[in-house]
Amino acid sequence: MTEIGVDIGGTFTDVVLVRDGVEVCRTKVPSTRGDPIAGVRHGVEKVLGHARVRASEVTRFVHGSTVAINALLERKGSVTGLLMTAGFEDTLEIGRQKRSRMYELFLQPETPTFMAPRHRRIGIAERIGADGSVVRPLDEEAVRAACRKLANDHAVSAISVCYLFSFRNPSHEIRTREIIARECPQLRVSLSSEVDPTFREYERCVVTTLDAYLQDAVGDYLQRLAEALLQIGIRANLQVMQSRGGITGADTVARRPVSLLLSGLAAGVVGSQFIAGRAGFSEVISLDMGGTSCDIALISAGKPLLVNQTRVADLPLRAQMIDVNTIGAGGGSIAWLDDAGGLRVGPQSAGAEPGPACYARGGADPTVTDASLLLGYLNPRNFGDGELALDAAAAEAAMRRLGARLGLDPVTTAAGVHRIVNARMADEVRRVSVQRGYDPRNFSLLVLGGAGPLHGGAVALELGLPRVLVPEAPGVLSALGLLVANVEHDQAETFARRADEVDAATLRRTLERLNQRGREKMQRDGAPSGGVEVREYADMRYVGQSYELTVELAGAGDAALEKAVAAFHRLHQALYGHSDERRIVEFVNLRTVHVHRLPSKPAPGQRAARHAAAASSRRAYFPSIGKYVDTSVYSRGDLAPGSVIRGPSIVEQADTTLVIYPEQVAQVQAEGSILVEAKSES
Repeated sequence: MTEIGVDIGGTFTDVVLVRDGVEVCRTKVPSTRGDPIAGVRHGVEKVLGHARVRASEVTRFVHGSTVAINALLERKGSVTGLLMTAGFEDTLEIGRQKRSRMYELFLQPETPTFMAPRHRRIGIAERIGADGSVVRPLDEEAVRAACRKLANDHAVSAISVCYLFSFRNPSHEIRTREIIARECPQLRVSLSSEVDPTFREYERCVVTTLDAYLQDAVGDYLQRLAEALLQIGIRANLQVMQSRGGITGADTVARRPVSLLLSGLAAGVVGSQFIAGRAGFSEVISLDMGGTSCDIALISAGKPLLVNQTRVADLPLRAQMIDVNTIGAGGGSIAWLDDAGGLRVGPQSAGAEPGPACYARGGADPTVTDASLLLGYLNPRNFGDGELALDAAAAEAAMRRLGARLGLDPVTTAAGVHRIVNARMADEVRRVSVQRGYDPRNFSLLVLGGAGPLHGGAVALELGLPRVLVPEAPGVLSALGLLVANVEHDQAETFARRADEVDAATLRRTLERLNQRGREKMQRDGAPSGGVEVREYADMRYVGQSYELTVELAGAGDAALEKAVAAFHRLHQALYGHSDERRIVEFVNLRTVHVHRLPSKPAPGQRAARHAAAASSRRAYFPSIGKYVDTSVYSRGDLAPGSVIRGPSIVEQADTTLVIYPEQVAQVQAEGSILVEAKSES
């Protein structure tokens, strides 16, 4: 069995090939922003050649993509129309009247009207009541006229349909899709009763319209990728990572493209979860630093934290996804001076094209990678799996120009760039831990991405974290995460009832309806019916609250309901520091998650490791020493389990560079990872 995982990042595209459960080959190639599929083809053909595997032998191909988030950030989605219940056409524009900046005098609108401006929003005469009854029949002629107007006058390619209380009774939305399919069969349609069948019309409208907005970008991309794989000779079904951390078939994602929004970010967290578990760590914070951004997530009790609602690109997005915080701090992040003359780093990035100054591809701005090269951390002849040769003179020139404006020499400027970007990442680690009630000192820092191991040790020292875990192949861990992820599907439905009034039979019927949807999705993915785990959850709150907490259900009987209420009180106490068992608790939504665990998990490839011996040395600058010092440089392939390396040292490999700072000592673990800890005072 031959499997390939491909993850596209902002700077590099990572590829991992696994054969018969053993990792055989990995590589990194520059991402091709203009045509991401060209980078995928390059990487796949390269890894097939290195592994000496024919394309026809590939039995599984899993992909993590930024196509959805890029379409949103760059405003390059479908030309989208929106049909809503008459009188509520402006829900998308009115929003919740929340202001992210209270005292901004000239605040720009913070609702996503760019997806469906006013002239592409049309009200349809119809009404479903809060109990699901038909208050006013659907005006089918109005639907016909609306879809013709949107298609002919505004050239829309996708339509979002979001009627009031359609989550109670979806018949009007379903009939609307049937009419659109007959009148304008070329249009793609997203129904709120399928995308997000839960209450709160604004949030439901946003996520449904975003789903429609992404239809063309995701659908066309997946089709072109499938065609490219066929041209290479790969005939395996294409699977895709979803924002929740599970994989599914490309056909299923095309039905709900909004589930692909954080695909690439989720893959890194799933890979971190797998590596941490294999190394025996259940409490870790993953720090995924690539060329463009840094993604940070918390894994507790061996599971990543999930959220039901978050903000992505300033949009309130209601969908289950891994809780990942992203900041513009990567190897390509540009160093610049603000209006007060202060040194800043990011979020602007040089990306892969033209890239940092040291790439010698036309970029002139000083970046974090330029600073790393000038400080001696990077080998200019061993970067990006040999895809790039770095120009040290260009890096120094870029830092010299920046330093001249600060009155500093290039080396001090480079050290300052590192200090700032490390501090930004440390602040974000505090945000995902301390602000959620977790003490980061109880967690290990797991670093991944091409730049993660270079900066992770410094971030851990600043935070006082006890250890840093460095996977065997951190630079391509997101690609490996694609191959260790399970097939997963989640479903949700509003179930608004007080806990003391819930009828167990009604609760069971609702859960069974959700489970039936999950079984249908699993059947489309070819998962065996006997190999699917089902978990059931409820979103609950105190009566009168405007936010919910999710607790797991253990059945639907009276005893299970009591346990769910007790679990809600405990969770509320843990998160907010108080609870009140005398207050009435109510159910808001019910959720089910179907999981098919894949039988094999990739193991590290076998390598003939020798005892640790420095392959070479070079001069590197460390702020705690304040000068350049001779630093031992090790080759990752030469390190045997049990090898101990004292800082300052550097460990090089094809996909990344690990910096062990003077205050630290590292040891190679039995499963292949490297554990970096603070030196004991003795």
